[in-house]
Parts: sequence; structure tokens; C-alpha cells
Amino acid sequence: MSVSSASFCLLPLTDTRYAVRVQAGPWHEAAVLPLAFESFLYLRPGQLNRQPHDGERLSFYLEDHAAGLTVAQFHVSRAADTAHSPWQAPFGSVQLAAGMRADVLLEFLRLTEAQLLARGLRHIHIRSYPFAYDPAGSALLTDALRQSGYQVTRAELNNHLPLAADFAARLHPSERRRLHKCRRHGLHFEQEPPYLLPLAYEFLARCRQEKGQQLSLELARLQELFRQFPREYFLFSVRDAAGEWAALTVAIQVNSEVLYNFYPASPLAYNAFSPVVMLNEGLHAFGRASGLRLLDLGTSTLPTGLNQSLLQFKRHLGGVPSLKLTFDK
Repeated sequence: MSVSSASFCLLPLTDTRYAVRVQAGPWHEAAVLPLAFESFLYLRPGQLNRQPHDGERLSFYLEDHAAGLTVAQFHVSRAADTAHSPWQAPFGSVQLAAGMRADVLLEFLRLTEAQLLARGLRHIHIRSYPFAYDPAGSALLTDALRQSGYQVTRAELNNHLPLAADFAARLHPSERRRLHKCRRHGLHFEQEPPYLLPLAYEFLARCRQEKGQQLSLELARLQELFRQFPREYFLFSVRDAAGEWAALTVAIQVNSEVLYNFYPASPLAYNAFSPVVMLNEGLHAFGRASGLRLLDLGTSTLPTGLNQSLLQFKRHLGGVPSLKLTFDK
């Protein structure tokens, strides 16, 4: 991942205090000026470069030279004539500093698009982060993308739990009864050590197979992520009274505010207990103790469409909906 393998250029904006730094090559490179915001995990070069991709990777950084800071970032991966953001991650898109001017953002998008076109890229596909991550920034970005000719090609409902609120107080009565049932039968929440990942992966895969689904990551890739990001990737479980797993998940700390429940799973044999409720209770407590703001429960979208039962379950957990948009141009 040598910096010398990348090409660089700096493009001034109409307001000359700003410029766009373009970096292109086989790897995403870090910003030159310090970021004016905390980068989401999926937008950090260290994470981006672990997404398997053989094509060109481009990073665009909007620099405020008066402040000496990078105030926006946008990363894409090239496949044929399409720029993908992300290539392989829950989301990509443009991350903005607070207080971004709309005119500056529009010009940043225009210059970014011009650079992509100059490289023969005719199509841009952007899957953005949930609005709840940055409500003001998401609204500003959505408006700017629409003004720039992007179309919303997918609108998903994402759900999250606000960690400042009491978990049990937001539960639907039916889920509260299941939580009490889990406790009566000796089920309990645990954080598991990463060396159990191979066994955990088998458990997760079996649970997915029962529902006709597959895991999106191979075990080796998941183990690599745990090794490279030990402070961001966690393995949590609910065990029954005999010590057997009743539920498991991989949780990811996206930044200092967000914990993402990435891979929740439980065997059909435990449906009467619904141990995933206890699993989310434990994640809620972990996130709250860690000073985070929200627990991301993800979308309820399957390849075949909206999973109504999953969406209802997240609502029964007290989930708060927000939009997660995909844009194309």
C-alpha cells in the first residue's frame, strides 16, 4: 500500500480557500490535512483497502486551506465504467464536516464528477449511511446530490435504538415477556473472545442456512477484520443455562457514537425464547457504558425485498426508523 503508487492533483474551487485533492491508484490514501470530523470506520483508508478489489481506487478530499482542515471525503472504487461507493461495505458516500456550505458542497460534487468522467467513468453508484448517523449532513448531502442530477434508486428503512433511553421501557410488551422468560430460564449475555470466531462463524452460518440466507463475509476475511480493528469489532452472545449459544452477533463500532449490530443470529429452536431481544439488551448496555449515542439495528431488506417480520421485530425493540438512500447517476 505504497503512497508512491498513487497519483495526486489539487483542484481549486471558485472560493479559493477551498480545493479538492484527488488521489488515484491501487490503494486509497489518507487525507493530507487533518479531518474536521471523525471518519466513519468504513470510510477510513485502512478499512477501505481491505475490501477485495483489483481495480483503480480514488479518494476525493475537500480541503479548507484557511482552516488547515479536510472538510469532506468521498471514496470510490472503479469497475468497468462505474464508480462504486462503497465497493463492499454497509455504506460509502460523502462524509461532511458540520456547517458545510451548500454551494461549496455542490462544487465539490461537480469537480468530483468531472474527474470521474475524465477517467472514462460514466456511472456513479452511491450507497449512503443512515440519516440517523448525521441528520443535518445527510439532509444537506441528499439535497446536493438531487440538485446534481442523482436519482434515489433505493430507499431503505434503517432502525436504531437511542442509547440515552432505557432499553426495557421502549420494548413492546410481547418482547418484554420474552426477555423475562430468557432470564427465568438462565439465559445470559456475554462478550466472547475473538479466538472463538471459527466456532461462532459456523453457528452464524447454520442459523442463516435455516432461513435460506448466507453470510456476506468469509471466515478468513472476518478474522482479518478482527485482527486489524480489535477496538472496533466485537463478538457477543447469549448463552443458555447449560452454556450453549442461543444467539450470537458480530458488532462493529462505526465511530465514537455508533455501534452496529452487524450479524445477529439465533437458531429456530430458540424462537420461543427470542434470545435476540436479550442480545440487543446487552449491546444497548455495552454501547451506553461506552458513551455511544445509538445502536444501529440495520435495515430490514433482503434480496427478495422488505422483510416485514424483521421490520416489525425491530419496531418491537423500540427501533427508531431513519432513511438509508442509494443514489445513481
